Amino acid sequence: MKNLISRRRVLLSLAVLLVVAGLLLWRYLTPYAPAENAESALISAGGVTVEQNDNWISFEPSVISGTAVIFYPGALVEAEAYAPLAHKIAAAGHPFYIAKMPLNLAVIKGDAADEMIRLHPKQSFVLGGHSLGGVMASRYASGHADQLEGVFFLASYPDEKGNLKDTTLSVLSVLGTEDKVVDRENYNEGRAYLPGNTVYYSVTGGNHAQFGSYGPQKGDGEAKITEEEQQNRTARAMLDWLGNLR
Repeated sequence: MKNLISRRRVLLSLAVLLVVAGLLLWRYLTPYAPAENAESALISAGGVTVEQNDNWISFEPSVISGTAVIFYPGALVEAEAYAPLAHKIAAAGHPFYIAKMPLNLAVIKGDAADEMIRLHPKQSFVLGGHSLGGVMASRYASGHADQLEGVFFLASYPDEKGNLKDTTLSVLSVLGTEDKVVDRENYNEGRAYLPGNTVYYSVTGGNHAQFGSYGPQKGDGEAKITEEEQQNRTARAMLDWLGNLR
């Protein structure tokens, strides 16, 4: 009888631990959802046609005048949250494709660019991303440099697996001065993996989260400019860079 009671207690304890672990995992994996303005940017307008499938969101300009962009979202940020920035770039003539990641983690599907490149054989591409998305984009680019024109980082940097130093790719790195999420030590170390002609752009007053449109992010600094202003400056920096590729 005592053994039976003991087993029940053990099983009950295990059940409680599993429930707690499940709740913690669910809480950790709960993504940052797109804000209202991001939802609005998912509507076709202003010469940009927006469409979605299971793997990406496309922003196709009515007149294509430049290189296409593939974008990897930051960790636990839904792809739709980057729609405002994507719409701005597409409106200037650059097709923009935001990859949808399993569990909203680019580390699970670092080769997401493969299919987009394969299905658009007549287009040239740059690849980049926000935060973890940029790290994974650099890893892909390191092994597929011949398929890309350049790589861009928003609040991000390459690691050793994403070494781009010896490639001929054009690179852009954009960082907000109030960003408290990005690891500054790793960011500075990441410069060693970038080519000497990398363009660095600082968004004065910008933080980590405002490259997307999903609200405040835990641990981030308080921005001194609006989200719209940060994205406008980011779009201008990207368009200048795209206009000077090679």
